[in-house]
Amino acid sequence: MSAEKGLSAPDPGARPPLTLLPVRKGMGSGTTSGYGGLVRRATMPGPSSRPYGEWFDGVVDVLEELLGKHATTAIEAVVVDQGELTLVIARDSIVEVCRHLRDDQDLRFELSLGVSGVHYPADTGRELHAVYHLTSITHDRRLRLEVAVPDADPHIPSTTSVYPANNWHERETYDFFGIVFDDHPSLARIAMPDDWIGHPQRKDYPLGGIPVEYKGGTVPPPDERRQSR
Repeated sequence: MSAEKGLSAPDPGARPPLTLLPVRKGMGSGTTSGYGGLVRRATMPGPSSRPYGEWFDGVVDVLEELLGKHATTAIEAVVVDQGELTLVIARDSIVEVCRHLRDDQDLRFELSLGVSGVHYPADTGRELHAVYHLTSITHDRRLRLEVAVPDADPHIPSTTSVYPANNWHERETYDFFGIVFDDHPSLARIAMPDDWIGHPQRKDYPLGGIPVEYKGGTVPPPDERRQSR
């Protein structure tokens, strides 16, 4: 199945944005930044509607055909933003989706560039996101997959059976975000000590630090001097 040609990307303003991040503010008073009043509302792009543009429609069509009757539950959303395609995948379907993306002749996403994590405390019931970056060497395309799980049940099937190189990346995401990749061949911390408490890249993890004095002035630790995280 060939991808559609000549289609422009949909207008991102036509879909409602998702507010997954809190309002960000500049550094508070007492700093040298001068931007204590700066306020920025951070939002994420919402699901896109067809036509997605470029080769995106063709890839989604092929994947839906391969998934069959449960395609609507496996693919939770299709997001096109900044010229990039992201598929939000149900966690129970991530291994099957990866296998189709790798093996089908019209898809051929042979290379996984790794797995990373994101923590959205405001995304209730979907606080932890695992992000997969795939590349098709055959067709010269890039695709992003995203799986969201609740903090209370942070389990996602491991994709190492499809992309063996994800072994180390899943360990890193487990270490820093606490996402548990089931059936991973050796899931263990990769940077922090085995007995370390907490996951350092979550947004609710304390920044720590100690106050520093110089020339009669005091600079407080990071988690006390900044309003943004």
